Amino acid sequence: MTDTPACHFWLPRPGAPAPGSDWQPLSDALYWESPTRAPDRRQLLAAAPDWADDLQRVARAVFAADRCTSREETFDRWTRHIRLSVPVTAPDAWAGALPHLTALLATVTGDRWEVEFRPYDAYAQPRPRPLPFGPAGYAREVALFSGGLDSLGWAAQRATVRSPHTLLLVTFEERNFESLQDTVYEAVSRRSERDLRRLEQSQTVRRPRDATFALERSTRSRGLLYAATAVHAAAAERVPVVHIPENGQLALNPPLSAARWGACSTRSVHPWTLHHLNRIIEMIAGGPEQTIRVVNPFAALTKGQVCAAARDAGLPLEVLGGTLSCGTPPPRWPGRAAHSHCGVFFPCLVRRSGLLHAYGKDRTPYAAEPWDPCLSQKRAQHWLALKRWLDTPCTVLDLVADVPLPPEARRAELLDVVERGREELRALVAQAPASPAIRRSA
Repeated sequence: MTDTPACHFWLPRPGAPAPGSDWQPLSDALYWESPTRAPDRRQLLAAAPDWADDLQRVARAVFAADRCTSREETFDRWTRHIRLSVPVTAPDAWAGALPHLTALLATVTGDRWEVEFRPYDAYAQPRPRPLPFGPAGYAREVALFSGGLDSLGWAAQRATVRSPHTLLLVTFEERNFESLQDTVYEAVSRRSERDLRRLEQSQTVRRPRDATFALERSTRSRGLLYAATAVHAAAAERVPVVHIPENGQLALNPPLSAARWGACSTRSVHPWTLHHLNRIIEMIAGGPEQTIRVVNPFAALTKGQVCAAARDAGLPLEVLGGTLSCGTPPPRWPGRAAHSHCGVFFPCLVRRSGLLHAYGKDRTPYAAEPWDPCLSQKRAQHWLALKRWLDTPCTVLDLVADVPLPPEARRAELLDVVERGREELRALVAQAPASPAIRRSA
């Protein structure tokens, strides 16, 4: 295989020399966020332990390096070689966890990563001052809240559980869709039987000044950024479990065709990814009493079952219709109708099947219908690939064709959730109007 030259990045600290002359510096200034939301300035109810600070620092450096390395410059326009140097408080512990970190990054981004760790004096740097609350005010549950169907379903379930303890929801802003995320959060808040807190962070990286390159459009490493930030908050408030809700069929995300293998399909909540993330935390936390586990509470549920859970928590179809599920939302143009969902890519197809299963209808205003005969071949390929995939048996071997499963995975149960999800998708195909062949132009 042709080897792509490495791109070198390092996260500097005052007084630290660069690892080499060709290493590009990274910093929190690359993130488009207000100063009060930067990790070194954001106030918490308690100080996070050093290992959690390190995890968040590594995740932010990974995401920034990912966005600053274009896939267009590689031999196959996908696979990159990225070297990264990050300061951490316990370099030896991180060196032991390095095989798990590189395996995780290779899984989610499909790239070759080389990461090295330098000593970091945490107490020589300014630290956020905890807010004046004692342990009684700490959250007892932490979950990611993206504004999508799955995170809404979990938040709605947990918010309606009467409890004296706070539920902390960690949100990463989607540029141009902040109001949508706010609306969905308010829908949960109005029905909540307990205190809610929301921690908002930025996932927008801007191009460095005087840079001659364009930012990479794919954001495959953002799952690590999300999880690390939630773990950081949980560690600060002594919460032992972080929930990342994702329906089982999209968490596994088996490829519809050979062209979608590996990191060409999102693997942020795949069991193999969570396995390595939990091993990293175990190895850097310094003891079982400090370890936090990251779990997917919806791993055994289909999209339809997640939608049904939200429905049973009291959310009407209109609220679910206001969520954001599309990985590639259509651009917004002045004077044109705004759409939050393309309607044709695989996440939108799964969304359609889930709402149809739970509510018998879907009122989401999609930009296009996947069965529309006027669609170009490029946009219609997802619908055609889906129908071919549904006509082909799915076996355990298909689940491990491109990404392994961890030793603790129950393969029969994973295959069962995929097959139940396929039944929901078949129901979507069955109710679609018959159409002539898709036109062949690109």
